[in-house]
Amino acid sequence: MTKHLNLEKQLSDDGIVVAPGIFDALGAVLVEQAGFHSAYLSGASIAYTRFGQPDIGLVSMSEVADVLSAITERSSLPIIVDADTGFGNALNVMRTVRLFENIGAAAIQLEDQTLPKRCGHLAGKTLVPTGEMVGKIKSALDARRSTETLIIARTDSIATEGFASATERAEHYLEAGADVLFIEAPQTQDQMHAISKQFNGRIPLLANMVEGGKTPHKTASELEALGFSLVIFPGGMVRVMAYTAQAYLASLSEHGSTLPFREQMLDFDRLNELLNTNDMLALGAGYDSKAFEKTND
Repeated sequence: MTKHLNLEKQLSDDGIVVAPGIFDALGAVLVEQAGFHSAYLSGASIAYTRFGQPDIGLVSMSEVADVLSAITERSSLPIIVDADTGFGNALNVMRTVRLFENIGAAAIQLEDQTLPKRCGHLAGKTLVPTGEMVGKIKSALDARRSTETLIIARTDSIATEGFASATERAEHYLEAGADVLFIEAPQTQDQMHAISKQFNGRIPLLANMVEGGKTPHKTASELEALGFSLVIFPGGMVRVMAYTAQAYLASLSEHGSTLPFREQMLDFDRLNELLNTNDMLALGAGYDSKAFEKTND
């Protein structure tokens, strides 16, 4: 079963799909080893970790592609890719979809913000007209080589135009042919119920859980009961790592040693075990000159 089919099947099966956010190949390895069956490549987390910058539209298409390439080389997980606005107009969207699909994206998320975009839970967003976003969705569908590469349509309209506008835009995006709907940053449980009531059973719904964001924080089982098919936790891992790194550096500064922090970190052997270092060395040994000399003898 391909990665694309696997994600498509997950969304059609009973039970909500939980996709932790990642920003590099190590994150994909950790997510896979923890037993999750898909992951979400977060544009915000790439901005935070690779560039030390906020999520305000500073990451380019090629930079996301570089990260995605490293991830799909290392991991067999279906990867849902945050493609922001598609990095331009409908023609840019087509190029983005083809590139990300070729690298191995299982799903590509597009949003209706203007350029430069910003985090869905920050103030000050502006949107393109509904018709322009419909055109982008249609261009994405035309550009993909396989219908198994899912197109996720996101609207940020709640914060800018109100809840009624968001659901109206979502109707247009559904009609345009999007495979999954993502109505960003509902602010109350009533809004979450209303989204489910209008769209559940017609198209898979994505929920975004942001620690400290505008949406009421729910567990995966609670979201499933509300009618959502997919939940992402895009920034959870980077927040955990940043928090832990601050504590580690404070300890190192105080003690001049990593020993007081040893129980909260992987040692050399455990990290190599996580990365399957011995297996890779054994694989490489099968190709070295000595192995072939023995074969010739």
